[in-house]
Amino acid sequence: MAEEAAPQPARRSRPLNRGRVLRKEQITPHMIRVVVGGESLAGFGAGAFTDHYVKILFPLPGVSYPEPFDMDRIREEMPRDQWPTTRTYTVRAWDPEAVELTLDFVYHGDEGLAGPWAANAEPGDEILFQGPGGAYAPKAEADWHLLVGDESALPAIGASLERVPAGAPTRVFVEVSGPEEEQPLETPGDAEIVWLHRNGGEVGDSLVRAVRDLEFPKGTVHAFVHGEANFVKELRRHLRVERGLPMDQLSISGYWRRGRNEDGWQSSKRDWNRQVEEEEAKALA
Repeated sequence: MAEEAAPQPARRSRPLNRGRVLRKEQITPHMIRVVVGGESLAGFGAGAFTDHYVKILFPLPGVSYPEPFDMDRIREEMPRDQWPTTRTYTVRAWDPEAVELTLDFVYHGDEGLAGPWAANAEPGDEILFQGPGGAYAPKAEADWHLLVGDESALPAIGASLERVPAGAPTRVFVEVSGPEEEQPLETPGDAEIVWLHRNGGEVGDSLVRAVRDLEFPKGTVHAFVHGEANFVKELRRHLRVERGLPMDQLSISGYWRRGRNEDGWQSSKRDWNRQVEEEEAKALA
């Protein structure tokens, strides 16, 4: 008789962080920078990666939550439609000495949830979030680096540029709505930064053209390609199938998808990724 498997412990949520807004800055017409601090962030633990992210929790109006706030209790005891809404944001910077976390928010008026929150945030406001997660940082051994993304990837691109090895050749393509959305980016690398303006066009079209037209420098590239899922899919196929790059040279994923909010995108992302991988495998066979 087979031995009965021991029950597996329930997966616990990432630790909850409580921060307070320290200050904010409108860095472009549609990008708001919020700096968060507080003693509870002393052990935050970011720094290994340049695409660190947090999941901000937005409690639903009119719903009472357990105190102290505990996501595991909420998931166990409360109906799904009363759970806080989550939104994922990349860490633009983390200063462990000052205990300050910087987050950049794309803002389009009253559209969405996190953007309006950032626009209305005041010093002292509380923010709840889980994290950090993350997986990418520029590899020191790479011969050159490729960074590609839309506004959603801009915080990670900015953080990554600051960690590129000194003098390392780097090609950067960032797509924004127009020239007013460009912002200063600093790097010790030998970077060519190209700002692409949508000017009403489809998100990512100019990025696909730019990468396809790029004459790749010699040597091994380490590429970071993130943003809207449809252009990311096109560029993944280009880099994997047409350029022949192995996955260990790529950090590539859709941060969001046109026509879906984050809840809808995250719920379908696994199936989307599986389809992309299957199509890619057939093309490489």
